[in-house]
Amino acid sequence: MRTKHVNVLIALAAFVLFSFSCFCISRMTQTSNQLINCRNHILEFKEKILRLKNKTERNRQELINALSKMKYEMTQRENTSTDLVEKKMNTLGKGETVSNNTFEVLKFFFPHLRKVGRIYPDVIIGKEKTGVSFALGISTVSRGNQSYLKQTLNSVVSRMTLSEEKDSVVIVSVADRNEDYLKSVVDMITKRFKRQLKSGSLEVISIPAFFYPNMLHVKQSTEDSGKLESWRIKQVLDFCFLMLYAQPKAMYYLQLEDDIIAKKMYFTKITDFVHNITSNNWFYIEFSILGFIGKLFKSEDLTDFVRFFLMFYKDKPIDLLLGDIFQVKMCNPGETSEKCAERNKQIRIRYKPSLFQHVGIQSSFPGREQYSKLKDFLRELPFKSEEKIITSLHGAEEGI
Repeated sequence: MRTKHVNVLIALAAFVLFSFSCFCISRMTQTSNQLINCRNHILEFKEKILRLKNKTERNRQELINALSKMKYEMTQRENTSTDLVEKKMNTLGKGETVSNNTFEVLKFFFPHLRKVGRIYPDVIIGKEKTGVSFALGISTVSRGNQSYLKQTLNSVVSRMTLSEEKDSVVIVSVADRNEDYLKSVVDMITKRFKRQLKSGSLEVISIPAFFYPNMLHVKQSTEDSGKLESWRIKQVLDFCFLMLYAQPKAMYYLQLEDDIIAKKMYFTKITDFVHNITSNNWFYIEFSILGFIGKLFKSEDLTDFVRFFLMFYKDKPIDLLLGDIFQVKMCNPGETSEKCAERNKQIRIRYKPSLFQHVGIQSSFPGREQYSKLKDFLRELPFKSEEKIITSLHGAEEGI
């Protein structure tokens, strides 16, 4: 009986052990399958990560290539721009034009220029500023041992506000074949007017010798009467070249000379006066009655003025031609002088008192002296003599 019970217990224990083994084997199989599935998921995820990494690397390379291409193109453009500026900044004879068509009108009047190609200033110092309201032109030549240019520039630029300076450009045109004089002008301006040059509000150009017709060179070797005539002819041509250069830069062009001084706040008075004119139908405005000084033109009209001056440049000084062009363009045939004079008052506007005083005694014509002065101008100044005017301006140079 006891043996029977032992067998039953052994059989029961064996069954339990077998069942437990089966259960363990089943769980292990299930866990193994889960591990295999997890491993597969991990491998799949890893593969996706690798594909994404490869795609990211390709995108990175494409982005690097695109940036490199952009950088290369920008460098090329900068180099091209630099080359153009350097060509324009080179001195004496680089054959590059400042403006595509500005000087083409000269070829109609001077056959010798048709062989030149493009006409350009010999020297350009400055930023070639454009898009301003006012361009102020100063033509200068050597006067031997005497020069008023430094005092003139000091007067013109120091009596502008910074905002007025920003909206204008002063152009000094050296119309002299004497290279020593050209160098002296460049040296003086680069030393005394560094800020204006750096900001672009002051430029220096030099008129090329080939611009002048042969007859001008011939007349310079004749007697005094011929030399005076040659000097007057050249002066007209100098002004025309300067006007054409300045035309594309600004809305208005103000003609000055290299031996004048400007009244305090002259530029403010000019801009206020121009902006307050109700009609745009004006021919030119006189801010000084002396010669060609202080004449303000609309830049869009400069080509018409230059054409007229070049038609008669051999016959009269430029200030007299300025009066003639009014008669030709504004006075109708058969019209009475009274009617023409009335139209003159409406179209030729004169600002009073004058804003510019001529101070140069030594003329640009060798051996000639001139004493043109404006009484209304001197009356408003705290000093009377030219010497005091020049001394006052010289003392103000350090403030530029």
